[in-house]
Amino acid sequence: MPNHRWHIYPENRALAEMLGQETGLPPLVTQVLLNRGIDTLESAQDFLRPEGIILPTPLAEFPDLAKSLDLLEHCIAKKGKIAICGDYDADGMTSTALLLRALRLLGAVVDYAIPSRMQEGYGINTRIVEEFHREGVQLILTVDNGISAVAPIRRARELGVDTIITDHHDLPPELPPANAILNPKLLPESSPYRGVAGVGVAYILAMSLAERFGQVAPMIHPLRELLTLGTIADLAPLTGVNRRWVKWGLKQLPHSKIPGVQALIQVSGAATTSVMKPDEIGFRLGPRINAVGRIGDPQVVIQMLTTEDMGEALTLAMQCEQTNQHRQFLCEQIEQEAISWIESQHMDLLQQRVLLVVQPEWHHGVIGIVASRLVERYGVPVFIGTYEDNGEIVRGSARGIPEFNVFEALQFCHDVLQKYGGHRAAGGFSLPAEYLADFGACLQMFARQCLEPHHLKPVIHVDACLDLKDITPELFQATETLDPCGIENPAPVFWTPNVEIIDQRLVGKGHIKLKVQSGGVVGLMSESKPINGIAWRWQDYFPLPPRLDIAYKLRENTWNGHTSIELEIISVRFPGT
Repeated sequence: MPNHRWHIYPENRALAEMLGQETGLPPLVTQVLLNRGIDTLESAQDFLRPEGIILPTPLAEFPDLAKSLDLLEHCIAKKGKIAICGDYDADGMTSTALLLRALRLLGAVVDYAIPSRMQEGYGINTRIVEEFHREGVQLILTVDNGISAVAPIRRARELGVDTIITDHHDLPPELPPANAILNPKLLPESSPYRGVAGVGVAYILAMSLAERFGQVAPMIHPLRELLTLGTIADLAPLTGVNRRWVKWGLKQLPHSKIPGVQALIQVSGAATTSVMKPDEIGFRLGPRINAVGRIGDPQVVIQMLTTEDMGEALTLAMQCEQTNQHRQFLCEQIEQEAISWIESQHMDLLQQRVLLVVQPEWHHGVIGIVASRLVERYGVPVFIGTYEDNGEIVRGSARGIPEFNVFEALQFCHDVLQKYGGHRAAGGFSLPAEYLADFGACLQMFARQCLEPHHLKPVIHVDACLDLKDITPELFQATETLDPCGIENPAPVFWTPNVEIIDQRLVGKGHIKLKVQSGGVVGLMSESKPINGIAWRWQDYFPLPPRLDIAYKLRENTWNGHTSIELEIISVRFPGT
């Protein structure tokens, strides 16, 4: 069975009922709001209707925004060449496409480049800067990268090329000597823009520039769609201004006027109800964009998101689909090889508290996904890598757990690393292969400083107890008022004690399809009708015991024109534990 620890929020029935009366929501849903720290009518109204919040203008928040607009306006007016340097993940590619669309609409002479993931790695580099200079570029604009690129930006300034950095990654000790830097990490913690992704910074810059040119109306809808795609795919927090923007964007996406977005929705099979769910981006659209950046040519995505030709868009979307299928195959292959190697080592993970896995001939572009799966399986931070340059260099990715800061861990080990970057939850690194053992020892030293053995059981945050007989379409609709759910605004998790599993079978690629009901145990839940559920990638736990406490999310399933509410099982435990 999954090795989880449950944190069940304490019930505050009186306050939940009072908030329910004021908002018209069931107390079960207002209890979820309380669990998120939303405990007043004012904060609840702001959360439920973020479009009503009055925001400060970005010009008042970002110190270098006015300077950035002046540089761009001057360059556009004199037909100077602008070049965008993007990144190869979904955030970076949607940011690049967003600014290309905006600048072209405003009459700019603009092109772009994205460094090769396999040959050059993340971020703008000196080669790109010098190539831009040879091509007559007068202004370089980075998106979703650049905040650590001291040497390349210094080289650009030496060559007389102006630079604007737009990025959202953590700040290094030394900032690059750019003409202007737009990064929400430079803003106070209280700023509503503090949590925007790279595409959010690009959107702020583009819309602020559109205001100067009086071109907001033709831009806002397509740019908001790209903003929504990138924000969700990059796992940015769905709170504050992100929640406001994404809530609007999810309403637009099913009716998108961008041919590339229409094509991607079509080939991915994403559901197109009146409002798109974040999961449709997280599990359908986003992976197909990210797959191209991981193992393909990012130009495919940029062209798809900027073309106005539907035929070309469909052709490019099919390339994304094929690339994603290959990415899925590689992930499954590497995951199984990694598990086999880990199990053969008979590691004491309670003692090590971190997992370092490095093997030859793994595709660097997908090992980050495998790292996330290994974190789910083993409950410890995972650093995974492969050998490059004839075995002389190890290049890898890292994924953490809540109590472990990946970026701080990499900083702690900087003496043995060539290059590293990232944030609290994830990062990337490279080092000489001869220092691999030292790196492992250093990681274990850091992990033992911040992790206790109980941290190694992944925590499941459970919002409230729910009787299965109370699961109705009306309750599900009430929970949808909490959407869009995602990072820092997780979907509500409910639990029911001592349910009976009356049917279970494996379906698809290792999923457990099951049917449960409650009742028959004195003093617990009343008898319910059977209800269907799914447990994703739980093949290792099949078959489940006949009676369990279950923790789950509610999901809507439509099949052959019939819609029902089902359970998405995320954890189980033996009754009474």
